[in-house]
Amino acid sequence: MTLASAYPPAGTGLVKHSELETLSQGVISQVNDEPVVSVLVAEALSWSSLHGLVVGNTSHERSGTIPGVGLVHAPLSLLPSPFPWQAFSQAIELAPLFNRLVDRVSQDADFLRQALARTRKADSFTARLLDIHLQILDKGVKQEIRLGLHRSDYMLDMATGNLLQVELNTISSSFAALGSLVTSLHRHLINWSGDRSGLEAKNVPENSAADTFAEALALAWKEYGDNRAVVLMVVREEERNMYDQYWLALKLFKSYGIKLIRKTLSQVIAEGKLGSNNELFIGKQVVSVVYYRAGYSPDDYPSESEWDARLLLELSTAVKCPNISYHLAGAKKIQQELAKPGILERFFENKQEIVKVRSCFAGLWSLEDENSDEIIKEAIRNPEGFVLKPQREGGGNNTYGADVSEKLIQLRKTDGGTGLAAYILMQRIFPAVHPAYLVHDGIWSCKETISELGIFSTYLRNGKKEVLNKEAGYLLRTKVADSNEGGVAAGYAVLDSLYLI
Repeated sequence: MTLASAYPPAGTGLVKHSELETLSQGVISQVNDEPVVSVLVAEALSWSSLHGLVVGNTSHERSGTIPGVGLVHAPLSLLPSPFPWQAFSQAIELAPLFNRLVDRVSQDADFLRQALARTRKADSFTARLLDIHLQILDKGVKQEIRLGLHRSDYMLDMATGNLLQVELNTISSSFAALGSLVTSLHRHLINWSGDRSGLEAKNVPENSAADTFAEALALAWKEYGDNRAVVLMVVREEERNMYDQYWLALKLFKSYGIKLIRKTLSQVIAEGKLGSNNELFIGKQVVSVVYYRAGYSPDDYPSESEWDARLLLELSTAVKCPNISYHLAGAKKIQQELAKPGILERFFENKQEIVKVRSCFAGLWSLEDENSDEIIKEAIRNPEGFVLKPQREGGGNNTYGADVSEKLIQLRKTDGGTGLAAYILMQRIFPAVHPAYLVHDGIWSCKETISELGIFSTYLRNGKKEVLNKEAGYLLRTKVADSNEGGVAAGYAVLDSLYLI
């Protein structure tokens, strides 16, 4: 197998190479005067402070126990980044299809069990999640109301012109609120600067991600049917991105009158209990919806108490976002399994829908199958063309470049190669490079960058009734071109918005 045979042929994509060259020129060539940039940065920082485009400041020594004391503007791009409208439209169109795919995969217990069987043996975190899933099935826990707040991430591949999916997030899809604010900031800066920017605010698409997420949570609360109930957000002990979460809580209360409480998993097991009908109580408050903004990483389970809390939540009648099967459906291994020939046909009957979904799949390979040896050898020979991904969410977990070869060689030697099942191999996507002004801690710099587009989507089903299924705004993350990882919360990228061309 060669890279040429493994990947789609060049020039077959939705976007032409000439358009990609235009894209790579960026939009900041319109603003190349340093004094003008400095003025725009000052306005951006003032606007961010006034409008809550902020994150926790980890360098600030906090006093007392009040969370959130000490804040700084979110890392951001000063101006929006160019992106072809055709590719943006394609990503929007895919959102409801991926929502249905997640829901259908989550209901196929045999598929989940078989697809993750070898991963379970190699990855203890996935094994614990599967254990909870099996307990839920064995106990016959009914989960008629299913809520998904998802984000599908894409990059535009320069070699092919194709919009390719990086990953699908089914748990703790963050930055709906701050991403919406960055869009508003960029539209403001363009209008405020007048002719100095040379840009038009109408080319920055509206972004209602925060409002749409709040709407979905409110609809799930309504479907649960208890006006006394609150929404529980499961959070981490230390969270730099708490303001993105607080924005959703505020919108939920102001728009719908629904109260949201925040608890860590350790607090859940200390304060939580099930009622006579398995309703969830935190203290004396009944909970209708559990919204996970933690629980996606092994670090969130430092003891058995946190696992006990996760099981308690899953056993309850509260709507989980996501429930355990939705969580598993977002695993990297499931993403790789779905890319196999014939697998999408298990979940879709409409051939056109299958073609649309499959068109955004990058090259994805299993490492534990009988036929995996050839692709492993190819990745060792040509590591720059691949990314090695474990079953982990958040930035900083993937392996790139020469490290791919070293990691694969190590995994093959250890325990007879059983550790390979904890990873998948993915085609490395090389998006267009464009200049951008990046602003960190009040300091700006001009860098060559690449961007990753995330499309938020909301899904709600009660029994056989599909209550909600739509795209829900977007997130653009931009990072220095020679940086491999891309998480904003992990410190690798900045928040950005689209300038459609």
